[in-house]
Amino acid sequence: MGNKASAQSSSPSLPIDSTFNLPSPLPSWPSGFAKGRIDLGGLEVSQVETFNKAWSVYEGGQDNLGATFFEPSSLPEGFSILGFYAQPNSRKLFGWTLVGKDLSGDSLRPPVDYLLLWSGKSSKVENNGVEMGYFWQPVPPEGYNAVGLIVTTSDVKPPLDKIRCVRSDLTDQSESDSLIWETNGFSVSSSKPVNRGTQASGVSVGTFFANSSNPTLPCLKNNKFDFSCMPRKPQIDALFQTYAPYIYFHKDEKYLISSVNWFFSNGALLYKKGESNPVPVEPNGSNLPQGESNDGLYWLDLPVDSDARKRVKIGDLQSVEVYLHIKPVYGGTFTDIAVWMFYPFNGPSRAKLKAVTVPLGKIGEHIGDWEHFTLRISNFSGKLHRMYLSQHSRGSWMDASEIEFQGGGNKPVAYVSLNGHAMYFKPGLVLQGKDDVGIRNDTGKSEKVIDTAVRFKVVAAGYMGGEVEEPVWLNYMRHWGPKIDYGREDEIRDLAGPALGWGES
Repeated sequence: MGNKASAQSSSPSLPIDSTFNLPSPLPSWPSGFAKGRIDLGGLEVSQVETFNKAWSVYEGGQDNLGATFFEPSSLPEGFSILGFYAQPNSRKLFGWTLVGKDLSGDSLRPPVDYLLLWSGKSSKVENNGVEMGYFWQPVPPEGYNAVGLIVTTSDVKPPLDKIRCVRSDLTDQSESDSLIWETNGFSVSSSKPVNRGTQASGVSVGTFFANSSNPTLPCLKNNKFDFSCMPRKPQIDALFQTYAPYIYFHKDEKYLISSVNWFFSNGALLYKKGESNPVPVEPNGSNLPQGESNDGLYWLDLPVDSDARKRVKIGDLQSVEVYLHIKPVYGGTFTDIAVWMFYPFNGPSRAKLKAVTVPLGKIGEHIGDWEHFTLRISNFSGKLHRMYLSQHSRGSWMDASEIEFQGGGNKPVAYVSLNGHAMYFKPGLVLQGKDDVGIRNDTGKSEKVIDTAVRFKVVAAGYMGGEVEEPVWLNYMRHWGPKIDYGREDEIRDLAGPALGWGES
């Protein structure tokens, strides 16, 4: 990363001044994957992660530390810049942007002019004596779109050959992703495709747009979406062995995970509405009703026998198997490895009232608890870029630069909350509430830990056709536990209401 001396000498040392790299070098992936370039249909793109600093601002944005804007550098031969990269100064430099190569002879064109969107000079931004920035939007020729912006420290328009615009049919609609920087009504955000399903062809460029961009800059589009850049089974195995997280449970956790087959083989029962006698589930789930929808007619439950019921509730770490669902993302330029884990039982919730912890009885308990995390991996390089953790009815994404890794390798660490099984990137207490009052999510590092790489199974990868054999239970669409209403609101009020001040007029 190149730094302008004037910007560096006048500014404090910030995380952005350091570059994040994964703890260990990437392995050599099985052949046929991570070739570095992807053909979108006459437009070949490559993912660039090396930059020269174009401009930094040291106020506004996250933690009021400002943001830095970068020009892609060390482009592969024959490739052109499509837009600059930006990120907040509060994090180490870790990002990418796509550069393009014209394969068809007319997929790229230089702009015909530039539009000045904003300048620090006109807005009188205080910047610790550092030179001002100028944001330029390329004006594309007819039939083409600009997909990125340029930032300079001069009021002179950039050269027309500095950047390329993309033929319109190779672009798609985008929208704001996350805020990077803002000041005095001017804001800069990262972008993402509007259409992001597994069949959607929108491709993220890795660039940014400003709120004064009109219309919003589009993303790219994969017109050759044939899944040829997606990993196959041997490559998925190698990727997961490299990035499979360590999952830590709280030292007091009683209700641990198991494999699905262990749950079935240890007395799980299938109930049908209107029938009094449940039937044992076959060890492979072969007698479960298939497909259709959750019509409320069937549900699973623990064994009836009291001792067996208690034993199955606590799960079995020795049998643990995690289940991988492989999905194309951003037009096949990324792969999501969604990893599902099964708990036979989810424990009760607890509330926090200032310094007091209040048990909430059976509230939060349920049978059959599925949790998941997702690894987002670049199909250009096989590098892990982001990770998602499920947290009750929602979850959170984290860039690889902000994740904890274990043992000097590239395996992330995640922490499971006591009883509720939500996952977090750091140990400690996460409170669902405010003013030190709410539902507790306690996590910590203990001897109860699993390496998810030890036993895993790819259960779904639709783009592979019949290459992946789906287990029978994957198409069981009904409840994995009985639907029991514990009178949530009433019970919370009865157990915790006096302490929490609920029910008072």
